[in-house]
Amino acid sequence: MSRRSIVAGNWKMNLDCAKAAELAQAVAGRHAEAGNVELVLCPPTAYLTTVGTALGLVHATSPSGVALGGQNMHDKSSGAFTGEVAPPMLVDVGCRFVILGHSERRTLFGETDGIVNAKTKAALAAGLTPIVCVGETLEEREANRTQAVVTTQINDSLAGLTPADVAKIVIAYEPVWAIGTGKVASPQQAQEVHALIRGLLASLASPAIADSVRIQYGGSVKPDNAAELAAQPDIDGALVGGASLKADDFLGIARAFA
Repeated sequence: MSRRSIVAGNWKMNLDCAKAAELAQAVAGRHAEAGNVELVLCPPTAYLTTVGTALGLVHATSPSGVALGGQNMHDKSSGAFTGEVAPPMLVDVGCRFVILGHSERRTLFGETDGIVNAKTKAALAAGLTPIVCVGETLEEREANRTQAVVTTQINDSLAGLTPADVAKIVIAYEPVWAIGTGKVASPQQAQEVHALIRGLLASLASPAIADSVRIQYGGSVKPDNAAELAAQPDIDGALVGGASLKADDFLGIARAFA
């Protein structure tokens, strides 16, 4: 099956309002360079409306072709959860995607597979496409536990999902040791884990559905290493951190997957 590549920019807690708008406009204005690759921008929550407006998704009738995504969300649709953002709120400002279970959420904020599972179900119920992140730490890789860790994360984060639900998600494999470190998994290392994940999805849903799910790689992806990653059969795009803060770099990565 031919899967449409997807490249998402996770801006994390960076930029200000003006720079966020400028970057979104730059990507939107040049999105044709990415060919058929699906582009997603995930700014800080405070700038979702600003970026959505720049992408033509808010108060506009001609969207740019670049999608908007949140970096996180609560699993409840409303309530007394100060500081949180609900799935319907993301939808309301034009989001189609949401990143869930990013390693920084897991390691810095204590999110478990159970929390990611609840959020994944809530995102699907709200009509959002969850980008579910999994990946091992350096210690786990050096202990030869990559397969066990990723298997547990996939099975527990997606527990209770129907095959139809599994078909609607995106998976991001992000080895924690490669995020923001300048290190990157070799194309062979990344492909090995992507193939493992696809096999797990086949068990959770079906081989046909597993073949349709897009699996991104995340971890110090840059224009100069993207092509080697894109050449791997089970790598369907990238979840980009630092390099997504420059339009040239982000679009350079996207071109590699075109």
